[in-house]
Amino acid sequence: MSTTEASEAIQSFSAFSNGGAVQNSTALNGFNGTSNGNGHTAPTQSSRALKSNLQPTDPSELHDLVLFLEKQPRFAWHAGMLLPGAKMQISFIKDMATLRDPRSHFTFLNYLQHAGRLVEFTNLGTFLPSRVEYEDYLRWCASHFDDVVQYQREVVSVSPNPQPEGAVKTFTVKSRNAKTGQITTVQARNVLIAAGGRPLIPKSLPAASPKVIHSSQYAHQVPKILKNTQAPYRVAVVGAGQSAAEIFNNVQKLYPNSKTWLVMRSEFLKPSDDSPFVNSIFNPSYTDSLYPRSQQYRRALIKDAKATNYGVVRLELIEHLYEVMYDQKREYGDDERQWPHRILNGRSIVSVNEGNHESDRLQLHVRRVEDSFNQSGITDEFLEQGPSSEEILDVDLIIAATGYQRNAHVDMLRDSWNLLPETQPVSSGPREQVDGWEISEGNVDSGSRKLEVGRDYKIRYAPGAIAPDAGVWLQGCCEATHGLSDSLLSVLAVRSGEIVDSIFPSQSKSETSSV
Repeated sequence: MSTTEASEAIQSFSAFSNGGAVQNSTALNGFNGTSNGNGHTAPTQSSRALKSNLQPTDPSELHDLVLFLEKQPRFAWHAGMLLPGAKMQISFIKDMATLRDPRSHFTFLNYLQHAGRLVEFTNLGTFLPSRVEYEDYLRWCASHFDDVVQYQREVVSVSPNPQPEGAVKTFTVKSRNAKTGQITTVQARNVLIAAGGRPLIPKSLPAASPKVIHSSQYAHQVPKILKNTQAPYRVAVVGAGQSAAEIFNNVQKLYPNSKTWLVMRSEFLKPSDDSPFVNSIFNPSYTDSLYPRSQQYRRALIKDAKATNYGVVRLELIEHLYEVMYDQKREYGDDERQWPHRILNGRSIVSVNEGNHESDRLQLHVRRVEDSFNQSGITDEFLEQGPSSEEILDVDLIIAATGYQRNAHVDMLRDSWNLLPETQPVSSGPREQVDGWEISEGNVDSGSRKLEVGRDYKIRYAPGAIAPDAGVWLQGCCEATHGLSDSLLSVLAVRSGEIVDSIFPSQSKSETSSV
């Protein structure tokens, strides 16, 4: 088994790391598989993007060098948001391979050719396939690597193996079988963590309640909770982004007799900015421009560009929802409380209570918010108005379309904290800013560690702590240093190639010299 074949497999599969919010995948290279009763393996969804000019290899030849661990029981990509009619928001050209190698076996166009739909797809006249079809494309790609993927393996730790002397050369990856709880360990020289995002539910909502779900569960859970499509269910959607707007719209279609609310702190549904100049921040080459800039510059630019991806909605959907609101005003009058579907903008959630003995509905207390200005007229903070602005919504279900946290890798790497560089202790002066993750050691006077990655996505351990041919790489959680595209599909093909080049530097050089 050659290094080229191993690198091809890692690239091909590593593009999936960002594919799904709740997917947690890990790719291992140079591993020795050992199994015992105490091991846990981190749940990572492997990403795939084939390297330029490399042809697909026989996955059965990869067993000794490459292994992918995935938390999900089978491949899935944003399965909870595969809504009827939902389209992709980026061009299919930004697939697993095209931007790195348009001739790759794993391009979206080649998938269409194999599926017998290439000509018919061209007749659609679009660069934006349906989400359902794109997930099928990703599943087709993943199927090529079934022999080197272990599904239902949840990685719990990636620990350095201490050496009697010198740098760490290997890591122990512990994973748990998500179904049986069995623990397994493997030893690996190179580990790629692509854990995706963990659903984030605001503290103001009772996350443990069966009547509160995250948007990532929508398509799976709602039919189980709201079983009668003709019933007059009452549903509140919390959020102001694309997922919130899509769910708000979809509930009305699935349950024509329902009453729905879209609750958001923002005053308006804002359109996403996909104009060509702004969209250039998603170009793979833009990462090279952004990474060497100062922390202050990167943070300011990312904040300025939030309208491309965070808390924004496609204009077509905004216009549709506005038309729905207009039709209700025409039919029911100015009193919005009489409308079946309302957008409660500029609202904060005060509390959520269980219903009374006559109803098992939740009582969602919301209140209008307004900007508070200090004496200089500068916005200070959000303040809530008086009791008169509070409204109580009796709801059967609350759906939180409130985003994700991308920090699962921090817990996985806890055993290697002592190998990370230290930050400035709190007691000795101003705290050092870190474009990564600050890890507290408990005693603030002892300082904290900083977890950062280089341009090649490789974690920067303390000098000499890790051998040059070993390491840990991160995918999908490096927005602060690599830009907004890091958690999106835009850079998958190119980034996977960069990571493989970092893992196999000598292989990359030999290929370049032979071209």
